[in-house]
Amino acid sequence: MDDIAARHTKKMRRIKAARDEMMKTKTEERGLIIVHTGAGKGKSSSGFGMIMRCIAHGMPCAVVQFIKGNWETGEKTFLREGFAEECRFFVSGEGFTWETQDRDRDIAAARNGWRIAQEQILDPTIRFVLLDEINIALRYEYLDLAEVVTFLRDRKPPMTHVCLTGRNAKPELIEAADLVTEMTLVKHPFREGVVAQKGVEF
Repeated sequence: MDDIAARHTKKMRRIKAARDEMMKTKTEERGLIIVHTGAGKGKSSSGFGMIMRCIAHGMPCAVVQFIKGNWETGEKTFLREGFAEECRFFVSGEGFTWETQDRDRDIAAARNGWRIAQEQILDPTIRFVLLDEINIALRYEYLDLAEVVTFLRDRKPPMTHVCLTGRNAKPELIEAADLVTEMTLVKHPFREGVVAQKGVEF
């Protein structure tokens, strides 16, 4: 057992030395463009997890929620009732596209959300902006993709983080991003007839 422990210690020392050398080259700090996409669950959940981190670090943040409308989600209630000063929360959508069934209204709501999003991103007091489900608005061409990408690339303040969530992220957005995560669907209870569960999905 002592031999196993000694080998483990030696191995961990080598790993730490290599890690320390690698970290010497990682010195840049800047605001990131982050994309969460894919068919799997967890895109918005991960974005809201980062909102929690920002609040804990004293970093003012904002959420602009596209598409979902006035669906009463736990994160919206939690942030509006408990952390309204730390995190601004805006809802621009009127509901899922199959619910509204009105493309003109969906476009108007998405464009209003994008206007708010730009204001929050440009606000020098805000450090992190979550654009929840904006990828859906881009997929259905409610927003101009080139305009969004150009704004993020050219006008986003250097130290502001922006996270964009939703399925089917456009290749141009993925190319412009610093960090991209694709959630892979392996198994989902909806396929077995289970409705969305409180606390898990909303």
